[in-house]
Amino acid sequence: MHETVTLAAGWIQTGTGLGNDIKNLIFNVAIPVLCGFFVVIVGIKTKAPGPTIMAVIFAAIVWGGSANMDTLKDKTTEDISQYDGTGGTLTGPGDQ
Repeated sequence: MHETVTLAAGWIQTGTGLGNDIKNLIFNVAIPVLCGFFVVIVGIKTKAPGPTIMAVIFAAIVWGGSANMDTLKDKTTEDISQYDGTGGTLTGPGDQ
């Protein structure tokens, strides 16, 4: 029985490690590359500065959001806690 538990814990740890590696690969490589492709393809297809500039802005928003996912997660958790009244350190005008 003890060997089965150890084996299961090992598989869970391996799966967690692979999941973290894949997540890092997606956020640090795939999203920036896809954002670059998006800008290049829009620039080639439209051959106009307006849509290309908008593509750069949209790509920057997506890339910035993916790069700051931990900060966004913490901010969302803080906002939910503040709304529920279960915690948080922010005070608004109605809280005083």
